Amino acid sequence: MPSKIIGTLALSAIALCAINAHAADSWPSKPITIVVPFSPGGANDLVARLYAKQIANDLKANVIVENRAGAGGIVGAAYVARTPPDGYTFLAASNGTVTNSLIRSDQPYKDEEIEPVALLSIVPSVIVANPSNPAADLKDLVERAKKAADQRITFSTAGMGSTPDFVGAMVKLETGLNVQQIPYKSGSEGVTAVVGGQTDMTSEASIVTLPLIKAGKLKALATTWDKMPSAPEIKTTAELGFPNIRIGHWEGLYARTGTPPEILDKVNAAVRKASQSKEVLDTLNASSIVPGTMDRAEFTKFTQDERARLGKVVKAAHMQPD
Repeated sequence: MPSKIIGTLALSAIALCAINAHAADSWPSKPITIVVPFSPGGANDLVARLYAKQIANDLKANVIVENRAGAGGIVGAAYVARTPPDGYTFLAASNGTVTNSLIRSDQPYKDEEIEPVALLSIVPSVIVANPSNPAADLKDLVERAKKAADQRITFSTAGMGSTPDFVGAMVKLETGLNVQQIPYKSGSEGVTAVVGGQTDMTSEASIVTLPLIKAGKLKALATTWDKMPSAPEIKTTAELGFPNIRIGHWEGLYARTGTPPEILDKVNAAVRKASQSKEVLDTLNASSIVPGTMDRAEFTKFTQDERARLGKVVKAAHMQPD
């Protein structure tokens, strides 16, 4: 390659680096949008809004939370994958972000078009039923169902690839029950279906379920994560004899790939600072939620490990698109 061309390419690379550095230095100069790929009221939405306020204060910028629900989070993720990599649009991603492409082949964006930025939280998931259900816990429900003439159980989910979808699949695999998963647009809608008697069971984040359990509108059957200090009376799936039914509602921020790393580092730092604020900790502790404290490299590895672990469930349960 002629030296003149090499020199031109080198100057172009230097210029691009300078542009990115300037963009990072002047960022943020306009409102930041966090896209929640589910309807309002679910765990992702509640946690994203909790962190948004703290991030806005730290970065001295307006932070807007925007709901773009559909297809188990794919609609919102695809939207973020098409935005400019300028650090002004982020995705409040859930577990499904690392597993959707394992379940369906027509995902409208490539996994590599978005990248992990920061873990917001890991929220315990609680399997719940309507209070009219006679079962005392998950083990009791399984035993009763196996003795019943009609062993079919309807299990509402937040859509394909959502955490409730995985819990339903795990319950089916581990108990052998005829679990029929019914997709809704969000976890809150799936919970409403159980409260109203449209479905038998669901699993949703503690931040959503615990208030309804305490109000007598839901019955807790088990938590699929660790023991919850805020509700120690609820047994874990491991305690009830189902250790392989294990999953939490993790949520993290993703950005369009190509966003300047300096900006991503600033967002990660803002999230980690927010996770230690009194307002965030008080809210999270009330629902036994683990705050996010990972740096970008740690969060990236966490998502890779989750994809490998949950990928085995996808194969075993033959999970299919809605």
